[in-house]
Amino acid sequence: MWEYTDKVQQHFLHPQNVGEIENPSGIGDVGSLACGDALKLTLKIEDNVIVDAKFKTFGCASAIASSSALTLMVIGMTVDEAEKITNDDIADYLGGLPKEKMHCSVMGREALEAAIADYRGVILPMAEGEVVCECFGVTDLDVIRAIKESDLRSVEEITNFTKAGGGCGKCEDKLRDLLQTTISGIPIVPVTAEGPKRLTTLQKIKKIEEVLEREIKPALKKDGGDIELVDVDGDFVMVSLRGACTSCAKSQTTLKEYVEKKLRELVLDTLIVEEAK
Repeated sequence: MWEYTDKVQQHFLHPQNVGEIENPSGIGDVGSLACGDALKLTLKIEDNVIVDAKFKTFGCASAIASSSALTLMVIGMTVDEAEKITNDDIADYLGGLPKEKMHCSVMGREALEAAIADYRGVILPMAEGEVVCECFGVTDLDVIRAIKESDLRSVEEITNFTKAGGGCGKCEDKLRDLLQTTISGIPIVPVTAEGPKRLTTLQKIKKIEEVLEREIKPALKKDGGDIELVDVDGDFVMVSLRGACTSCAKSQTTLKEYVEKKLRELVLDTLIVEEAK
């Protein structure tokens, strides 16, 4: 699983300033439930100073921790000071985030920018960009800024920071063009024809579900057992054993020697299967 710092775990298990301010001075509403991550940030501002901040987040541990940390960072700041906060500042405050979860700190920064723009009654420049990733609503301006600010050098890094390309994968060519154009003249990570094509998260989940239904479930059902997919987090596949498998003394052997081997053979050779607790 992801390696989280103590501070990330603290903010995930005991998040600060959860909720919503009544009659807020500014509201930042970014992401969407359909995309898997959503954040609503509300600010109370008096004399150009942020005196309170609250959040509601739907997402992973990193999303909750980033949102919690952000509220503590901005309370007491002037609006001018707060608008200078970057996603790297949020990640650094937490002692770092896994590279695959940097988009959570980006979402926090975007919510803060949206809330400040709402307070000032202006439209964010990023909102005027062209959508390049329809799965997650990421614009070309979002991608270009991420490339420049975080010195990104591959489509995979763009996905880590913006989620663009992490759905159906149809926008990968557009992302690659934006990358090449933005850092023209600077070497980038090449895409080799010989190597296997990188699976997006949705593609990976779909393939895993297909193998479970076609290969694994029928075999387990012969002995009165069953299996359900719970979550896919990077290369970690969380499953739940059902039926006779739950009480079988050899359930862990089944997971590792049969389920994991079969998924590695037919989906991706780096997958790790674990039982959801």
